[in-house]
Amino acid sequence: MIITYIHRIGWFIGLVLLQVLILNNVHIAGYATPFLYIYFILKFSSGTSRNELMLWAFFFGLTIDVFADTPGMNAAATVLFAFLRPSLLRLFTPRDNLDSFIPSFKTIGITPFLKYTTASVFVHSLALLFIEFFSFSSIWLLLLRVLLCTILTVTCIVAVEGIRK
Repeated sequence: MIITYIHRIGWFIGLVLLQVLILNNVHIAGYATPFLYIYFILKFSSGTSRNELMLWAFFFGLTIDVFADTPGMNAAATVLFAFLRPSLLRLFTPRDNLDSFIPSFKTIGITPFLKYTTASVFVHSLALLFIEFFSFSSIWLLLLRVLLCTILTVTCIVAVEGIRK
């Protein structure tokens, strides 16, 4: 149990540093920014309670907000994603898997993992960028940024997942 928390704290610190120091400064064509930090929430065990997940997500998003000077935007989007995560996981995983598992290519398969990851990243990106825009006046620009951020983030997550194999 203590090993699990030490492992999570290590990932927490590593992903915060990576996101704040490097990835927040990456803007592909001025539209796409990878949000790799949500990989932390994606990789929680399927048996984790929703309350614990939302608590971790809040502190993770708040930490990103403090260092990125975005007042609560990442925290709100990450908590929304953590709230919807169990439903998204049930939607894209095989029905016969009743045990607690950590979502990955190995445990649920490549296609379900990609669907789960893409839907999760899309929800997070839509929430975060909608809070940032806070307007429907440029809806096409918002949708373009959401789509490009989703593609870039999923690509980064698949790369990390491929390395971790």
